[in-house]
Amino acid sequence: MKIFILLLALSASPLSSLSAFAQDSTNDTTVYYCIRHAEKDRSNPANKNPGLTSQGQLRAKQWAKVLANVEFDAVYSTNYLRTRQTATPTAEQQGLTIKSYDPTDLYNEAFQSCTKGQTVLVVGHSNTTPEFVNKVLEAETYPWIDDTNNGMLFIITKKGEDVSVQVLQIN
Repeated sequence: MKIFILLLALSASPLSSLSAFAQDSTNDTTVYYCIRHAEKDRSNPANKNPGLTSQGQLRAKQWAKVLANVEFDAVYSTNYLRTRQTATPTAEQQGLTIKSYDPTDLYNEAFQSCTKGQTVLVVGHSNTTPEFVNKVLEAETYPWIDDTNNGMLFIITKKGEDVSVQVLQIN
């Protein structure tokens, strides 16, 4: 298994050639774009399912701009308000319906089978996003994302047994 890591500090402007990271999108190449939800509303600690703050709503729209040149086959989100709100601008821009996934059963056989050969956006959390990447890699490579970091993007390209990961920081 090959693992390539590319860390880039990027400004908030859209990446016009982000789709180039997807490499060759043949039937046996699967590409996962994985992000954590945008800034959540922490004003009510009792709320177990908060939405996004106004800054989070702006970031969700920014993700849609950053990912505008990527042709997604599917958009997946956990079934939390903040992840669905983060995924919505990109899904709407691409005419896709957001599909739910169970964060306790990451990267299972059914998910692998239905996403094989596709380009997929996966929106998760500070723990589930790196856990998903680690499952694809079959290695404990990435720790949980710091709770203040809502701009990390993992691009996983899987072709057969070869897996490459690019990690970008979008400010």
